[in-house]
Amino acid sequence: MNDVAGAIEPKQGPSWARANWPLAELDDINLGLDPTQATIEAVKKAAGDRAAAATSDPDAIRRAAEDSIRAMMLIRTYRVRGHLGARLDPLGLHHSAIPADLTPAYHGFSDTDLDRPIWIGGALGLERATVREIVECLQANYCGTIGVEYMHINDLEERRFIQEKIEGKAETVQFTPEGKQAILAKVIEAEQWETFLARKYVGTKRFGLDGGESAIPALEAVIKYGGMMGVEEIDVGMAHRGRLNVLSNVMGKPTRAIFHEFAGGATNPADVGGSGDVKYHLGTSSDREFEGIKVHLSLLPNPSHLEAVDPVVLGKARATMGYKNDKHGKKVLPLLLHGDAAFAGQGVVAECLSFSGLPGYGTGGTLHFIINNQVGFTTSPQFARSSPYPSDIAKSVQAPILHVNADDPEAVTFCCKLAIEFRQTFGRDIVIDMWCYRRFGHNEGDEPSFTQPQMYSAIRNHPAISAIYGKRLIAEGVVDQRWMDDHREKYITFLNEEFEAAGSYLPNKADWFEGRWSGFGKPEEPVLGRRNTNTAVTDELFTQVGKALTTVPEELHVHKTLQRILDAKKAMFDSGEGFDWATGEALAFGTLIAEGHNVRLSGQDSGRGTFSQRHAVWVDQLSGEKYVPINSIEGGRFEVRDSPLSEFGVVGFEYGYSLADPKTLVCWEAQFGDFANGAQTIIDQFVASGEAKWLRASGLVMLLPHGYEGQGPEHSSARLERYLQLCAEDNMQVANCTTPANYFHILRRQLLRPFRKPLVMMTPKSLLRHKLAVSKASDFTGDSHFKRIMSDLAPPAEGETKRLVLCSGKLAYELMEARDQAGDAQTEIVRIEQLYPYPSEPLVKRLKAMPKLEDIVWAQEEPQNNGAWFFVAPLLECCLDDADFKGMRPRYAGRAPGASPATGLAKRHASEQAALIADALGHSSPSRGETARRAS
Repeated sequence: MNDVAGAIEPKQGPSWARANWPLAELDDINLGLDPTQATIEAVKKAAGDRAAAATSDPDAIRRAAEDSIRAMMLIRTYRVRGHLGARLDPLGLHHSAIPADLTPAYHGFSDTDLDRPIWIGGALGLERATVREIVECLQANYCGTIGVEYMHINDLEERRFIQEKIEGKAETVQFTPEGKQAILAKVIEAEQWETFLARKYVGTKRFGLDGGESAIPALEAVIKYGGMMGVEEIDVGMAHRGRLNVLSNVMGKPTRAIFHEFAGGATNPADVGGSGDVKYHLGTSSDREFEGIKVHLSLLPNPSHLEAVDPVVLGKARATMGYKNDKHGKKVLPLLLHGDAAFAGQGVVAECLSFSGLPGYGTGGTLHFIINNQVGFTTSPQFARSSPYPSDIAKSVQAPILHVNADDPEAVTFCCKLAIEFRQTFGRDIVIDMWCYRRFGHNEGDEPSFTQPQMYSAIRNHPAISAIYGKRLIAEGVVDQRWMDDHREKYITFLNEEFEAAGSYLPNKADWFEGRWSGFGKPEEPVLGRRNTNTAVTDELFTQVGKALTTVPEELHVHKTLQRILDAKKAMFDSGEGFDWATGEALAFGTLIAEGHNVRLSGQDSGRGTFSQRHAVWVDQLSGEKYVPINSIEGGRFEVRDSPLSEFGVVGFEYGYSLADPKTLVCWEAQFGDFANGAQTIIDQFVASGEAKWLRASGLVMLLPHGYEGQGPEHSSARLERYLQLCAEDNMQVANCTTPANYFHILRRQLLRPFRKPLVMMTPKSLLRHKLAVSKASDFTGDSHFKRIMSDLAPPAEGETKRLVLCSGKLAYELMEARDQAGDAQTEIVRIEQLYPYPSEPLVKRLKAMPKLEDIVWAQEEPQNNGAWFFVAPLLECCLDDADFKGMRPRYAGRAPGASPATGLAKRHASEQAALIADALGHSSPSRGETARRAS
């Protein structure tokens, strides 16, 4: 199967399998990793052999061997648990004594043993060392202002990489004097930025970084060292805290623009619409250059919903890797900044971590940076999580975790350098957990002492990071006080100049149709217009794709049932009749590919299809190998992905993908449409409103299986009403098509028009194989096109319609069959295929052709408080008025209001369905009591 980025796939076997685990052998640096009897014997023998070369005393040889074993176990314990003794909390409130198992005595060394040389075989970069030297080295490596967790990682090379970076007698964190000055300069700027905003905008929320300013030089290090290691683009996602500081001091957004927004100014030019959003939700993009290497930065806008932006960033990065041909994930880096409480508390974090090793979702490793405030809103850590650290969830994917004290900006910057090296080397996620504090509480109008009095008593007396670090550099002779004062005053002068310029600042353009989006724009036709484009295909292309969809390679052994399905498809193409839903969809995908476009389809069973209808992937019944017939078509790239069992994360990922690549048809399919509400946050905050809030267009298609077949409340409704309630200002499209050809055209239309809008598609279940829900070859070729309204299969004679029943989806066929069986020649069934934008103009035209119309009915399967009724009723009234049927009002036919969207009882379902069909056709009327109950 083609991969979007050409590679980025896990090693052979399951994604969790490791080619070098279990370890075949243990080298010197890993002796003691697994204290089996074999390992112990190997260490004893090696130490004994060396002792025997120097003495023939059996006791001395035995003692040397046992000392080496104990020393190795001491070293291993520090590697595993040394972080528990690290000095991580800048406030000193949570620092504990060195755990007992990190002491020499715990491992059997007495005070008299501390200065005896012991052979340790190259561990810590030493052949021989005293116990005292070993402990001093280990405490410097593992118990300073950096605490490392990495021994949960199975991969030997990944562990060795981290050990080599942090172990040894030499100081772990090393920077040149110029590097130290650069770090101090960025800390000063970060602090002065927050101070300036507090002074100029008193009482205004800014969610400042105060207490975590070391993040600014650290993020600069990610850009600098990432660029040196091949990173061309960094996609950044973060929540509120420190966002404005990052926008200015890392992303390079014009400072005057931020001040302009603080004063209530618009972020968009006057001639660009949209609702806008608060300043600490907005994103930006820029280019930064270090030592001649340019890196493009993109900070995605985000809602207040913490961590919701994470999967969007990952999807965007994945798409960017695709069109950059970044086969190994080295050119594009996802960088996610988290809060401690959110990282531990929001389930989408775990969903995103799970993407890291999955085909179709991997991004070559994500760098996670936790700004660990040691409090979430007003909740202390012991009430916010059940694990020691907020980062513990990352152990599920064996990510290394670097805990670091924010009062040591050198250590924080070193951790970022190490992290980017690890990511570029191994293509894996890594986490930095920076312990800091919030100097002013959740926001600047908060009173944090209500809930954390001890913490905020310590914070009030705690010096700024620049004071702590500056004092250290003055003692080292790297800077003096004048250097610090000059830099501070220079930056304040710059801020004052930008503040003055903000008064006359005007945004000069919107950036949403640049770069990859060049050539796209807003729709020229009004929202209620037809907005079609040429979606039909030639007979030649139709035949070419049909051949690809029905030809089985000679060496492929397909399932016997699949072979019957393929034989039936071949008969469709031979006869030009009876094309079913799955074939219409495959034709849409295949013809787009042949025309040079790309298609990405993902969902929990997308390859086969939830209802065994799609078969986009054929599995060899002997070898298990997969064959994707559409990929035999020359042209664009097609990928179909069976996604992890996630809605929130995966929909966010696919939305992010659609943001980055408008030239790919991006489709996500729910297993049943009802399950999409697991992604409601993404739908509400991004899909429906992203264009209005942030001027970010998306062509994401959501395929939601829908239809009432008696399968119960979780397998019927897809919550159509929720999507319609979100529709306004031409923000998206909602459709419920009833023919394979119309589905074919709406999918192709989605990619062939010069603008992008999300499409919510109610896809069928029973209609997948319904005898009436078929199309002819001519419905895909010639002058065929997408139809917003579809006619009755057997309408009354022209002008003879007395009752018009409007509906959408599979109910239309049930109504037509019941009408025909009753011999009713005066009722017409019209299907509304596109519910939003609502097709008022063609509907009015049809109404004007019905001079004898007496009754207009909206029929739906959903309960009255669900479905489309409350959305379409006022629109139908307007259409009736425009068609000169003033005074006539639409009537509802459907289920009574219900707390549950459907019944799970087969007999009740059948009874309800029969009643609503009879009511819609006027063959029976509900009782007065029933009518009153519906109205209520």
